[in-house]
Amino acid sequence: MRFSQRLQPLKSNVFADMDRAKGRARALGQEIIDLSLGSSDLPTPPHVIEAIQSALVDPSTHGYLLFNGTRLFREAVANWYTNKYGVSVDPETEVLPLIGSQEGTAHLPLAILEPGDIALLMDPGYPSHAGGVYLAGGEIYPMPLRAENGFLPVLGDIPAATLAKSRMMVLSYPHNPTTAIAPLAFFEQAVTFCQQHDLVLVHDFPYGDLVFSDLQVPSIFQADPVKSVSIEFFTMSKSYNMGGFRVGYAIGNRELIQALRQVKAVVDFNQYLGILHGAIAALNGEQMCVHNTVDTFKQRRDTFVKALHDIGWYVPTPEATMYIWAKLPPQWAHSSIDFCTELVCQTGVAASPGIGFGKSGEGYVRFALVHEPAKLQLAVDRMAKFL
Repeated sequence: MRFSQRLQPLKSNVFADMDRAKGRARALGQEIIDLSLGSSDLPTPPHVIEAIQSALVDPSTHGYLLFNGTRLFREAVANWYTNKYGVSVDPETEVLPLIGSQEGTAHLPLAILEPGDIALLMDPGYPSHAGGVYLAGGEIYPMPLRAENGFLPVLGDIPAATLAKSRMMVLSYPHNPTTAIAPLAFFEQAVTFCQQHDLVLVHDFPYGDLVFSDLQVPSIFQADPVKSVSIEFFTMSKSYNMGGFRVGYAIGNRELIQALRQVKAVVDFNQYLGILHGAIAALNGEQMCVHNTVDTFKQRRDTFVKALHDIGWYVPTPEATMYIWAKLPPQWAHSSIDFCTELVCQTGVAASPGIGFGKSGEGYVRFALVHEPAKLQLAVDRMAKFL
């Protein structure tokens, strides 16, 4: 059989690579402590489950769900955003339900890029951002994220010749994998930059609630309140522990929403309506469940960071997300894949190699805090012997 050349850049995937390594470790008899995938182990809130359960016995929820049938969900989204960020949102023209925010980041390039157009992506960054660009036939200009710059891209370093061919920029703060937070001033700079260079500004925003201080991280629309160039993706996976339910949404410029809606109409319908009932209950209900999730991950962060410090591996304490972004010891500084492969083989502890998130991620490893503190401590104990 002959296959499309667009599959070539999709052959390597950090999660698939580590999944194979975990399989080999299990075959050797290792008990796996999986810190490689950012899938929350916490339960979905009970009132969300109850809303979904109630819908199951209603036959009217069992059919295909088209856009007009998502109106109540879109209204809940718009109200939630307005209450949280003070931004006016039209649920009819500025909100689009998604099957997880990854659907949006992967499909939007199909609506924006012509073959050969350039997308400005964060390096390191989330793999699906690059995958969507490749599927659209686009090219990637990686914007390096370095510790000395707070893991923010230096927009002034982008060559003029590159900007002339660029159509979109993708940002994501709080950031996966580096855990960095971007201030409102940076978003304002990015909006102005994209306006000047006729770029669509895409902001992937799954960790907006997972912040371990009183600081409220900004939405892109606090820098672009009229939605002149911007679109933002949010997911219910992190804040409400609904990863398996695949509920996300896009908010933004109505032309961008309409374009993404056209792509989506060719690919799929929407989720089961009962799942959206659960998402509505999450958005409209009490938010103590979100605070409890944040407190849980903060405790895990503190446990893991202290344990690493105790064995002489000094890492910064992240302000947000469910990850630790750790600079590798010198002997592994240029081989994060080898480090993670050997680590899981010898100890059963699985992590994600920094190179899997982009060239600038080499020399780092990402740990996902998706286990209780005692197991996180055990993971570090095993790593101490490995190191």
